[in-house]
Formats: sequence, structure tokens, C-alpha cells
Amino acid sequence: MVYTVTLNPALDYEVLVDGFQAGGLNRTSRERMHFGGKGVNVSTVLHSLGVETTALGFVAGFTGKALEDGLRAGGVPADFVWLEEGLTRVNVKIRSGGGGGETEINSQGPAISPRALEALLQKLDRLGGGDVLVLAGSLPAGLPRDVYQTILARVANRGVLTVVDAARDLLRGVLPCRPFLIKPNSAELGELFGKDSLTGEEARACAGSLQKQGARNVLVSMAGDGSLLLDETGVCRRLGVPPGTVRHTVGAGDSMVAGFLAGWLETRDYAAAHRMGAAAGSATAFSEGLASGEEIRRLLAAF
Repeated sequence: MVYTVTLNPALDYEVLVDGFQAGGLNRTSRERMHFGGKGVNVSTVLHSLGVETTALGFVAGFTGKALEDGLRAGGVPADFVWLEEGLTRVNVKIRSGGGGGETEINSQGPAISPRALEALLQKLDRLGGGDVLVLAGSLPAGLPRDVYQTILARVANRGVLTVVDAARDLLRGVLPCRPFLIKPNSAELGELFGKDSLTGEEARACAGSLQKQGARNVLVSMAGDGSLLLDETGVCRRLGVPPGTVRHTVGAGDSMVAGFLAGWLETRDYAAAHRMGAAAGSATAFSEGLASGEEIRRLLAAF
């Protein structure tokens, strides 16, 4: 079973506005709601690939109920901790027609009490050998900055494979916990090492540094430049991107994590896992939402 933890899930409200103008009246030409948060996205894609998964985290208010109901309606099991106050956040994604790009407005989310955190930790006590735990995304208010380390310590020495997809200090802090996989994108990787941009060789060197600090496998998504996997055997693998039209990038990195795990659980082979991860990330980038399992497996032939 793959358990995903999203400490700050969201309803992602995505709108298309032709000729978006800041400070003026804008009207949407299309809109849709996604049930999001990085770990939630991972569970959704895993489910579409036929991998058993459960989404964990915190939800609150009527927006939290909408998220939980939406996931279950889509067949994705959820076992959230319900908060007594606040609302699950709503993030706004504005896509502007005519090559205007994407603008994101992410809300803060509800505060998490120590009692709620302990309730989540108790849910994690059921994990054991053969399970996978994915920690992904930012922290809501009220949680200590070392909460990821606390969670990883809770499942240590129980045969649980751990995956972390986070940025900056959240990622650096978990390295001594020896996570099975981390997945920074190239911008996050550069930020960790004080660089605005990275060449392929620089990305390889930075991934190697993170591996020396404790990460077993480092998967780096590099947008149009493909991806890089430095696995625990010391092999560095590079994959490009297949032909296709990028429709949006929200969830592409999460899809890559899901695809990698699906490939690894199926084959126990890093090359195959990398190909499945690359296919899943690209398939979502080429789709209007998170890619389906059929879309991912069809694109896998390109790798």
C-alpha cells in the first residue's frame, strides 16, 4: 500500500481567462475544480495506474468535505484527520489564453493543532514492511518545521519505504533520515545550492551531493530538458521528453513521483521506474488535468 500525506491539501480552482489583465474585470472562458495538494495528486495518479493507495492529511470545513467526497467518488480512498476549525484551502490557477502563461494564487490553509498532528501520527502506526509513505508539499500554520523528520522517525525501522517531495529546508532536513526517494525539480535543486539555473552536469553534481547527505535515490524533473535519476547503485540516468503539446504543468511533478513508484513496485528496476515516472509526468503536462493510467501507459512507449 502507498500512503500519501498531504499536510495542506486544497481544492484547485483552475480558470482560463482570455487576455487576463491585472486590476481589471476578467471573465472566464472555462473553469474546473481539481482535488489537489501534492500527495493527493500522487494518490490520484497511483489509483489510475492500479496501485493500491490511501490519501492521508488534514481537512476542514465544507471545502474539506468537498475534497474528501470528490476523492472517494473517483475511487481514491481517503483517511483524513478532520480539524475542528478553519477551511481546507482553495488555490486559484489562472491560465491566460494567447500564450499568457499561468498565474497561481495559493492560500495558507488552516492551522493544525498538536492534538490533530498526534491523530495523524497514530494513523501512521499501522504502516509496516512493504508499505510506502509519500510526504509531499508545504506546511500549514501550526506545525513545527521539523514535522517531516518527526513523521519519518515514527515509521523508522519498520520496513517502510519513504518518499519526500518538498523544497528548501523541508527537503534538506529529511536527508539524514535516508529517504528512499526525493524528487526536487531543477529550480528547487538550484535553490538548494544557490544557483539560478543548472546545466545537466551541475544537476548531476547537486543530486550527488544530496545523495551523500542521505537520500538513496534522487529524481530531478527538468521540464523541457527531461529528467535525471541518480539511483542508489551510483548509476545516473537521463531521459528527454516525447513530442507533445504542453497544456499545463500543475501536477506533472506529482505524476512523475506516482509513475516512478508504480514502475518500481511493478518491476523493482530503476530504469523501468524512471521511464514510467517520465511517462506519467509528460502525460499530465500534455493533458488538461492529471493523466489517466491509459494515457500514461500509451506514452510509456516513447521512452
